[in-house]
Amino acid sequence: MGRLALRDKLASMDITEVADRLAIAETLALYCRGIDRCDAEQLAAVFTPDAHLDYGSGAAPIGETIAGLMAGLGTMRLTQHNITNTVMRLDGDTAKAETNCVALHLIPTPEGEIELVVGGRYLDRLVKREGRWQIAGRLYVMDWNRTSPATMQLVGGLFDGLQRRGARGAEDPSSAWWEER
Repeated sequence: MGRLALRDKLASMDITEVADRLAIAETLALYCRGIDRCDAEQLAAVFTPDAHLDYGSGAAPIGETIAGLMAGLGTMRLTQHNITNTVMRLDGDTAKAETNCVALHLIPTPEGEIELVVGGRYLDRLVKREGRWQIAGRLYVMDWNRTSPATMQLVGGLFDGLQRRGARGAEDPSSAWWEER
């Protein structure tokens, strides 16, 4: 889409389309939060009950996929999924979104932690039901990855003052923060 075509598209959006785009972006961000906190309930809420996901080994129902994700991610000390550059096409109560993702995984091994960094894209079909946007189908495309010994520092210099650490589930500082009034 050329610069003028994009300008015309943005100028022609009504408030409903802008709100829908923001709601879709929130849905995608909540997916990342659910994955990184290993929160199966939050993760399930971003998908329709009949959603199918294909992370590369074939489409599977959402229930099976979440169980598999929780089992695999539960063995990792930490993950952080970062999403960028979402391109959306809306058509009433349906939409498609292509979103870039870079995800860090810290994996404990007997020899020490490994950093696995994966770059890819989520190709999502979304639907709006009862005023909520949810993912109805997902294809994952891996574009690149890198595996190396972890180099994360927790002590020394600046790191001595950074004592609040991310964790899984209710142990993460954000859990209490979200509960505050």
